[in-house]
Amino acid sequence: MHRSDRLYGIHPVLEALRSAERHIDGIYLQQGRQGREIDEIVRLAKTKGISVDFRPREALDRLTGSAHHQGVVGIVAGKVYASLDDLIARVAEKEHALLLLLDGIEDPHNLGAILRTAEAAAVDGVIIPERRAVGLTATVAKASAGAIEHLPLARVVNLSHTIERLKNENFWIYALDVKGDKNFLHVDYRGAVALVIGSEGRGVRPLVAQHCDGRINIPMMGRVSSLNASVAAGILLYEVLRQRASTIHSSPPEPNETFFDSRLQ
Repeated sequence: MHRSDRLYGIHPVLEALRSAERHIDGIYLQQGRQGREIDEIVRLAKTKGISVDFRPREALDRLTGSAHHQGVVGIVAGKVYASLDDLIARVAEKEHALLLLLDGIEDPHNLGAILRTAEAAAVDGVIIPERRAVGLTATVAKASAGAIEHLPLARVVNLSHTIERLKNENFWIYALDVKGDKNFLHVDYRGAVALVIGSEGRGVRPLVAQHCDGRINIPMMGRVSSLNASVAAGILLYEVLRQRASTIHSSPPEPNETFFDSRLQ
């Protein structure tokens, strides 16, 4: 018997329907709700033999405990976490594996946004801690716009031990830290790499950061001292993509360091 969960929002439910790894028990749609995406949900549900029930908006509000369901609710099997062993096995043969470790992200909207960017940036898997961090809630699923359906996630007891395990698997580990001693543009990300992103305010915990191969920073040019964790993750991940895309035909172009160096003196 699988554990059931409520998934709500147009894109999360659509992606769950498209995923071969999720069992969907049923779908509730708001009465009178129409549109191309609603038609696609109905079509996919019919193809898979999943029941679709139309209910008043108030009923969906009660079902989700939220008014932000967009008139779409799916009753699905809870998202199953991958094991760390499974995640490592998935990337064992990849020359340029990319993993993302999240240390203490407690805001579900922030986690969802990070997962959405990670999936878009071809991250091979995400690792989150079991304690002092948000898990895969319905809010996270909605904020990820369905990205969790296509992105392997592992939940571990100890991030520091996980980092040491990844080092033994020939990963280079970099912690994004506002006090990091190396500009993120000056690092080579073309091998097997794992990036550690911490929570806003606290950042990566010192005990976790000290196990990493290096601490990198994103230069801040204005008066604020740090970036939102999901924004920082996006900037870093797309620098990784930039470098790796460039290696298809040549070595990656050198970043424009002059601008950053002159501003940071």
